[in-house]
Amino acid sequence: MENIFSDIFEKNKDGIDKYNILIDGCWQCVSTGKTFEVFNPANGELIGLVPDCSPDDVLMTVESAKRGVHRDEFPPLKRLEVMEEARRILLEHGEEVATIITKESGKPISISRGEVKATAERLKLTMEEARVLYGEYLPGEWVEDTKGKFAIVLRKPLGIVAAISPFNYPLFIAAAKIIPALLAGNTVIAKPASDTPLSLLYFARILEKAGIPRGALQIITGRGATIGDAIIQNPDISAISFTGSTSVGEKIPSKAGIKKIHLELGGKASAIVLKDADLRLAATQICRGGFRNSGQRCDAVSRILIEKEIKADFIRLLLKEAEKYKIGDPMDKETQIGTVINQGARDRIHSLVMDAIKKGARALIGASYKDLFYEPTILDGVTDDMRIAREEIFGPVLPVIEVNNYEEAVRISNSSEYGLDSCLFTSNLNLAFKIAQELQDGSVTINAVPAHGVGHFPFGGNKKSGLGREGIKYSIDELTKLHTIIVAENG
Repeated sequence: MENIFSDIFEKNKDGIDKYNILIDGCWQCVSTGKTFEVFNPANGELIGLVPDCSPDDVLMTVESAKRGVHRDEFPPLKRLEVMEEARRILLEHGEEVATIITKESGKPISISRGEVKATAERLKLTMEEARVLYGEYLPGEWVEDTKGKFAIVLRKPLGIVAAISPFNYPLFIAAAKIIPALLAGNTVIAKPASDTPLSLLYFARILEKAGIPRGALQIITGRGATIGDAIIQNPDISAISFTGSTSVGEKIPSKAGIKKIHLELGGKASAIVLKDADLRLAATQICRGGFRNSGQRCDAVSRILIEKEIKADFIRLLLKEAEKYKIGDPMDKETQIGTVINQGARDRIHSLVMDAIKKGARALIGASYKDLFYEPTILDGVTDDMRIAREEIFGPVLPVIEVNNYEEAVRISNSSEYGLDSCLFTSNLNLAFKIAQELQDGSVTINAVPAHGVGHFPFGGNKKSGLGREGIKYSIDELTKLHTIIVAENG
């Protein structure tokens, strides 16, 4: 099999892979020659050196994106063909890409393979996504003041889209921004998280080999503190699509100026378990929702709201299910729990757990770590005065909060500053729909935990969880502008 990735890095004198970035169709280093190190969180191995870009490098990237791609060079049909070819190449090199995801993120290889598969599926669905671009015909006869007229409503590209992606799904989330942006005819500047930049570099190479025109996609790497503002504030960038922490996302609108902004931020997903629920199903699903990818998901179950009279039975089942989640070498296909991303993340998770225990919660399992492997943890007796009841955890921890009835569960869930996801377990479908409408989250899942997959259903947050929606067809809405042409029929 051809090594298509050899052009994106070279060995330095110490035998370490030194990566380049993609600007104006060329894989290049930056003028300063500065790099930062990327480590494997599972074993501390240095796996790459990546360009540490400066604000001046951002300006160079924007100038390349401004030159753009002529429509005749990248017409809609070719965009679809490129995405189909990219899917083929990605699947052909899937194991190589999954391995680099695991090496830089510490997630189990089984989850990385799933991420590759989901990205390939997203590429497969581009034809469905592109249908949004067909436009719309509006007859005027339905309204008095538009009689004798009709309108054609078109969707046009915004221009330059900055796609800023996080560490937890470094391939799929970046791809889910880049694919619809390119389909819509935009040029893209993509910045990956500094902990996990390699996956995006690999994906950019795949798109390049698939035939994406020179300059359609630029990749810039570096610390958010150094180049984040240079990207966000640049007046030539027309849209910001950001997935990451609420603390960073809240600052973007005030700095960006008049741009289209899409934000997918933090979450505090509740799992409400009512007394008529299938407790075995609830325990199985909730452990998956809390522990998968070490809880490093914005839609991870972050608190369990359980009716008092069934709590003891439910916890027995929950503990039994939690025993299945074993920590191990992320490259072992049997491993369910890998690492958290870095020491800062681990220390924050542990501080939340210790705060809860200090205030009276009991650790039924876990509450400990070795290196960056944090044990799956279940805390009982969690109350609202504990930080872990209110703050996003982003780790494999399930806090259990006892409630008297569903009304109390809804009140507690809605009291959060977040509003991304929640779920509930009950056999009463009428009650489930009533509760689902009362919950103030962007998505509510009944008898399963949140899991957005390739984005067939739209998803996104309310309150401090973000702005806008993502998903097949819905992402196109965020990355285009409407253009209305009105025709007087008798003119």
